[in-house]
Amino acid sequence: MEPDHDPSDLATPKQARAMRLRLLERVADAEDSHLTIGPGDGEWQAFSEGVAIKVLREQDGVLSYLLRLEAGARLPAHRHPVDEECVVLQGSLRVGSRIEVGPGGYHLAHRGALHAGISTVAGATLFLRGAVPDASQIVS
Repeated sequence: MEPDHDPSDLATPKQARAMRLRLLERVADAEDSHLTIGPGDGEWQAFSEGVAIKVLREQDGVLSYLLRLEAGARLPAHRHPVDEECVVLQGSLRVGSRIEVGPGGYHLAHRGALHAGISTVAGATLFLRGAVPDASQIVS
C-alpha cells in the first residue's frame, strides 16, 4: 500500500515551529482585551500641593498610577494598607533623610509600616502600584 502523500511534503520540526509561532502571533495581534494608555491619554488631577496623579487602572482597591511631583514638592509620612511599589521614571526622589531614588530606581513600602516623607528637589515622575491613596493614611 502506498502512502497518500509524499513524506517530503511534510514540514520539518523547525518549519512546524515557525508556522506555529506565526499563527500565535496573528491570534495575539487580534486580542483586544489589553489596556493601553498613551502619554497624552488620561487625566492628571491635583493630589496635593505640587503633586498630580494620573490613574491608569484600578482593580479591587489597588491602583496603578503615575505621580508627578513639581520641584520642591513633599508628601508627609504615611502608612499603606497594602504593599506599594514605586519606580522613578524621571527626576529624583528622596525618601526620608537616607534614601535617594533616581530614574529606573525601585522602592517598596510594606503594608502597615510607617513610610517616611517623600520629597524632590528638582521634580519627579513616578509609577506606583498600591492602595487607593487616602488622606487618613497621612501621619499628623
